Amino acid sequence: MIRFILNNQLVETDQRTGGTVLDYVRYHKRLVGTKIGCREGDCGACTVLVGDMEHGKLVYRSMTSCLMPLGNANGKHIVSVEGVNLPADRKGNTELSPVQQAMVDTNGTQCGFCTIGFVMSLTGFVLNENAKQYEAAIASIDGNICRCTGYKSIERAAAILSQKMVDKPGKGTIEWLVEQKYIPAYFQEIKERLQQLKDYTGLKAGAIQAGAIQGDAIQGDAIQANTPGEKIMFGGGTDLIVQKALTVKKSALQHLFDDARLKEISFENEQCHIGASVTVTQFAESKLIQGFFPDLAKHIKLISSTPIRNMATMAGNIVNASPIGDMSIFFLSLDSDLQLSKNGNKRVIKLRDFYKAYKQTDKAPDEIIEKIIFTPPTNSSFSFEKVCKRTHLDIASVNSACQVKLNKDGTIADIHLAAGGVAPFPKYLTNTIEFLKAKKINKEIIEEAIKIMNEEIAPISDARGTETYKRLLLRQLFLAHMISLDKNLIVTVKDILQT
Repeated sequence: MIRFILNNQLVETDQRTGGTVLDYVRYHKRLVGTKIGCREGDCGACTVLVGDMEHGKLVYRSMTSCLMPLGNANGKHIVSVEGVNLPADRKGNTELSPVQQAMVDTNGTQCGFCTIGFVMSLTGFVLNENAKQYEAAIASIDGNICRCTGYKSIERAAAILSQKMVDKPGKGTIEWLVEQKYIPAYFQEIKERLQQLKDYTGLKAGAIQAGAIQGDAIQGDAIQANTPGEKIMFGGGTDLIVQKALTVKKSALQHLFDDARLKEISFENEQCHIGASVTVTQFAESKLIQGFFPDLAKHIKLISSTPIRNMATMAGNIVNASPIGDMSIFFLSLDSDLQLSKNGNKRVIKLRDFYKAYKQTDKAPDEIIEKIIFTPPTNSSFSFEKVCKRTHLDIASVNSACQVKLNKDGTIADIHLAAGGVAPFPKYLTNTIEFLKAKKINKEIIEEAIKIMNEEIAPISDARGTETYKRLLLRQLFLAHMISLDKNLIVTVKDILQT
């Protein structure tokens, strides 16, 4: 039995845990304000807000309900557009919330189909106690697509809201928003109700038990084939539901998304330990991680969109084994280890040894990734680069990450380089790395490294570009890594490009 709060109502259901929140909200509860669009987490028309307790605080995050399995709603507050509408007065009159009114006043509604998603994402922005700036408002709608005349009217609505958020308090945000009529009054009771719900159901973190394979991803292709009825270890589902929605719906699932044991980020013995179910957003928001990656916000901005990052788990992206998995490339360049577990028996392997062939990994069917372990890139240069066809919510044509540590004489003491979109799986560029070690970077060394790199990759022509184009992209990204290492190499890079 799944129990959660839907808007202001406690609901219980014995529907399959692999069905989507979108279908439950529309077809079982008849709340049809949430729209069906792409069913791939791409358009944002189905966006809902998900409230849950994080470190003792009630936090709301936007998520695409078309990719959210019903089991992952267990013990949470799910908010559809009907849940943010203000109640009618005694005469039956209703008023719009300031978010809704801003969309109307700036003509941001346009045809109206995508409007619900924008309203929910912008409401998520105002609910974030730390988000006040215009840039944060725009970032909140990076997972919403409008196909009408353009985004300028919606951007003007975001500007109006960000101006009104100047007075938003850091603490007591929900109470202030209720007073200002951004959200209904029942929101003030949700924190207590969620705690009672978790206590009543015996939930430690909303987990539901059952199964045996682990899989979801930020981006990528289908994971290992599963037959209907098979038990599946399940994370965020952001790729698995796209590729195998019916299989997921018919299978028994063990939902790992809320498993508290897999949600921890820690620093032990000079190494970072990232739990398998840590989401990309939680990784990006970690003060510990931010301290090790000064440009983390810039890197994370290249990865999918806010609603997907709120759902996508670290282990899911890795076990999905997509050739262009962004976090897979990120962690490969950190020379990360994986801790795997099977019936309590644990083993640790290098991430670079995890991938064997296309969609084939060194993981038994009943084994799961528990954590990712890496040594922080202190005294090193780290960069992550990605080329895709649009700015947000797109998979890479080619992506790459690089970590370099220099000796005092300028020679390379250590280097780790990875690339996606140029091989059947995320590629750790071993030969290029070995060549560059102990070398001092100059034009000749860079050109020779590019030749070696081209010999160890095997891109194919597909919808994201030809083989030749992908080789060109990887060369450009490698040159970008070199410039990140030393700005003085800009002249050298320009010379290479001219020749």
